[in-house]
Amino acid sequence: MNWVLSALRSALYTLLQVVITPFYFLIVFAAFPLHPLKRYRITSGWAHLMLFLLRIICGIRYRVIGMENIPQAPSIILSKHQSAWETLAFQQIFPPQVWVLKKELLLVPFFGWGLAMTSPIAIDRSSKKAALKQVVEQGKDRLKKGFCIVVFPEGTRIAPGKKGRYGIGGAWLATHTGAPVIPVAHNAGRFWGRNALIKLPGTITVSIGVPIDPAGMEPADLNARVESWIEAEMAHIDNPNPDNEHEEKLTPISQDE
Repeated sequence: MNWVLSALRSALYTLLQVVITPFYFLIVFAAFPLHPLKRYRITSGWAHLMLFLLRIICGIRYRVIGMENIPQAPSIILSKHQSAWETLAFQQIFPPQVWVLKKELLLVPFFGWGLAMTSPIAIDRSSKKAALKQVVEQGKDRLKKGFCIVVFPEGTRIAPGKKGRYGIGGAWLATHTGAPVIPVAHNAGRFWGRNALIKLPGTITVSIGVPIDPAGMEPADLNARVESWIEAEMAHIDNPNPDNEHEEKLTPISQDE
């Protein structure tokens, strides 16, 4: 019965998303002449609305551990990627941001067109050398404009309990710009899996690590450090232990606070 209820709720959420998105795109399109940061704030309103619907319809909430670790200055966010959820929630959790993503996503009707309005760094993943050069050149520009940059080092959504290969692009960008790196772990895939139509109710945990200063570090060393922290944090999130000293040092921040 719970599975059936979740399926019905998920179907309602999807229906509302399909209905709302084309109309919201008209608002986004009208914001095109504005400054990129103002345009981003208008565009991200869609993500805030989708998160609201996920909460009231599907029962998906979240809590954040380590909110105090988000710096004031533009930074590079290197995060676990399990779901479409984090592409929405990060717009509510972190300061204005752009994403490093594959350019094919910009062709998706409405969603991709709106994404193009947020000044993303859209790369051709078939040419790694050219992609790294583009990420650095455009990354410097976005940081200068006041944006954080979100990179999913594993490149694609990875199922809970699994680990992909961590690409070096985000670490390369950090060492070439000097921007601090914020490692992020979360378990969104347990509630909204990759390509899953049914979304399960529950509370997603997002854990934000202490900023890493890339000064003097090689990209490979920085990448390994980020990978080590994220994967260790995933173990804490997936296997919570109330007696764990790590948990006691962190103050959860609820979505509703």
